[in-house]
Amino acid sequence: MIERIHTSDVEPDADEVAIAGHVHEIRDLGGLVFLIVRDREGLIQIVFKEEREPELFEAVQDVGAEDVVRVVGEPLESDQAPGGVEIAPTEYEVIDEAESPLPLEISKDIEVDLSTRLDNRALDLRKPETLAVFTLRSELITAMEEWFEDEGFVDIKTPLISKGGAEGGAELFPILYYNQDAFLSQSPQLYKQMLMASGYEAVYETGTAFRAEDFATSRHVSEIAMFDVELAYIDDHDDVMDVQEESLRYALREVAENAERELDLLDVDLDVPEEDFPRITFDEALDVLETEYGHFPDDPTDLDTKGEKLLGEHFEEQGHPAFFVVGYPDEKFYYMQDVPDDEIASRKFDLIYKGQELSSGGQREHDVERMVEVMEAEGVETANFEFYIEALSYGTPPHGGYGLGIDRLVQKVAGLDNIKEAIMFPRDPNRLEP
Repeated sequence: MIERIHTSDVEPDADEVAIAGHVHEIRDLGGLVFLIVRDREGLIQIVFKEEREPELFEAVQDVGAEDVVRVVGEPLESDQAPGGVEIAPTEYEVIDEAESPLPLEISKDIEVDLSTRLDNRALDLRKPETLAVFTLRSELITAMEEWFEDEGFVDIKTPLISKGGAEGGAELFPILYYNQDAFLSQSPQLYKQMLMASGYEAVYETGTAFRAEDFATSRHVSEIAMFDVELAYIDDHDDVMDVQEESLRYALREVAENAERELDLLDVDLDVPEEDFPRITFDEALDVLETEYGHFPDDPTDLDTKGEKLLGEHFEEQGHPAFFVVGYPDEKFYYMQDVPDDEIASRKFDLIYKGQELSSGGQREHDVERMVEVMEAEGVETANFEFYIEALSYGTPPHGGYGLGIDRLVQKVAGLDNIKEAIMFPRDPNRLEP
């Protein structure tokens, strides 16, 4: 490995250090050259003085933006330098030169359309603000995984190739699997439930799902990062919401405490919701939309994008950035519904955070006979789900879970306009590279 330390580890008035990174900015003031070097941890200033080190001063005259350089020198305290420290160099070398001119400006805050940024993603990922987004992303995922590990949930990995879809054929990507027709996975839903029947009791998965929707929105992509959870021996769907609420609160708290630099870079004031998340029924949500905003979703069985946004504004005004909507009508066969004496239409819920649906979940149907009746009534080909029905037919405890969209969570935490900004290499109907 090249001998070096990260910029964040450089302390003023310490012994001689070696750093390496990309040239972020160059300022030539005649007898002085200020070189700002960037690595994944931040920026540091290198000051070349002609009278102090003439050979190095001469060598740095040819440096270009985004060249990869290594510098050895003495760290000195400086109020004007990034991080309050600069380096007086004793050694300097260019490891690799960057092509010029750059197709994307890195060091200056110049407005560039998202398509251009994604076309030049290798450069865009170097921008401190972009790097901050993916540091936040890592912090969120790590914190959620940590919470579930501490609570005894088992980390699982389910197939990304399946014979059928969990949520409907219209959104499936077909593939040829040897000599069989198959699909990219929409969801690990059925496999999570099979594990509940197998006695795993509590599982989570950080995985990928695919949706073959022909969309053109700022909140959809074709390849989705998902955080899926399932737990057994529940009383009802409230147990599942309790898990989601506590795990999300923990993750947001960890990010607020451990990613202050990234939040500052993105100008985000992250509010951790310490109070209980409100839980309202679907009918109550419709009533709020009608009475307070005069809004009626086109689909009477679901909330639309505008409805979610308006409900988000309603609850944020009351100090609640996150809330649950419970009891959607006309749900799929693996959600419990038509429960005798149940006061809601179904035990399915959505979590809405800052005006956008982050997850869907609920209590599942564990009574196989009732589940098959519903499947047949809805025209579902039960032959396509024999493996699932069989797994649940040997005794299955009451269970439930949810799937949370990681990309949407990052988008909302980082305050991004488009979900594609929250994904290193996003896929949509028109983008298959880079």
